[in-house]
Amino acid sequence: MDHFDYRAGVLHAEDVPLAEIAAQVGTPVYIYSTATLERHVGVFREALAPLADPLVAFAVKANPNAAVLATLAKLGLGADVVSAGELLRAIAAGIPASRIVFSGVGKTEEEMRLALEHGIFQFNLESEPEAEMLSEVALSMGKVASVAYRINPDVDAGTHAKISTGKSENKFGIPYDRALVAYDRAAQLAGLDVQGVAVHIGSQLTDLAPLESAFTKVGALIERLRDAGHAIRTADLGGGLGVPYDPALPVPPSPAAYGAMVVRVTQGWNVRLMFEPGRVIVGNAGVLLSRVIRVKQGASQPFVIVDAAMNDLLRPSLYDAWHDIRAVRPRNAQVQATVVGPVCETGDTFATARDIDAVEADDLLAFMTAGAYGATMASTYNSRALTPEVLVTGDQWAVVRARPPVEALIEGDSIPDWLRG
Repeated sequence: MDHFDYRAGVLHAEDVPLAEIAAQVGTPVYIYSTATLERHVGVFREALAPLADPLVAFAVKANPNAAVLATLAKLGLGADVVSAGELLRAIAAGIPASRIVFSGVGKTEEEMRLALEHGIFQFNLESEPEAEMLSEVALSMGKVASVAYRINPDVDAGTHAKISTGKSENKFGIPYDRALVAYDRAAQLAGLDVQGVAVHIGSQLTDLAPLESAFTKVGALIERLRDAGHAIRTADLGGGLGVPYDPALPVPPSPAAYGAMVVRVTQGWNVRLMFEPGRVIVGNAGVLLSRVIRVKQGASQPFVIVDAAMNDLLRPSLYDAWHDIRAVRPRNAQVQATVVGPVCETGDTFATARDIDAVEADDLLAFMTAGAYGATMASTYNSRALTPEVLVTGDQWAVVRARPPVEALIEGDSIPDWLRG
């Protein structure tokens, strides 16, 4: 459920007409609903209520906007980060370091040092050389790093190949069959406190079976590790729970169903469970608002050309992702059209031969479920300014990231002396 609905024939974000924001901020613009964020956090937490003190660490990569993170911090969420930049964003937004987990395959010495200085809760290690590097950094600082190994369980998540992370050919984690050797070696490294196990098999999962398979493997591994003398105290079960993009497809499992499965599978583990939800928290909480530039008749159907582009919302181009497209003021008529942006790439296509609300030049269109992996993946391709972001609460709204002037892009470049004059 989200808080974007029609009132008197006009699409609103909570109590704010989207057309009001477009008139004052311009388009394209991302718009986030505080009430939706609050509801999703509440539903996810309720699903995990039977667990003792779970750490819910929001996946910052899904939406790193400072206002979004500050909203989630007020709701008590931690953060799952994958870079120094995300770590600093989370802390600046008010998320305590004691609720931050650092994941990612390519942590540098500088990032490790920064995370240790702030005193984060856990590093999720993804290779034995990474463990050795972290040990050296921790020793040089006189600190101890709390760590878990991310295990690759070789489980096919059944999701898009580019967001699958738990198969043996994926770059993430250490092979399940090598876990005992890796843990034995890590236990011998000074400066490390080997406290947990981590797993994350992919994003936008629409079936609980792969997750249950991976979690079952984690449970068996915890037993083996303890038998080998390792004091396992935490288990990070990652994220990946899908959200409904296409209303024609089956609805993904609910957080309640996910939570019930987790409670059943992890019974008796005697660990603090950790979770890294991203999309399921922010996906439905955001839309990308765009304006129709013109409608162009093609050989077989019209092209609806909008001012948003693949650099603003990359998912359709990168993943063939589906986003519901709604007119802000529907005319009670439908048309089959292809919706495209102005970028000079055929891949700048949001929908092909889609039945949508009939629109004309200057009409507003909303790309729904755009709160996750939207603005965070935006670029300045074709020298287009980054998309601004707005946060709504009730009948109030604020720009939480302004649209930078194009001149700022130009001024960011430097022309060497030999090209001047």
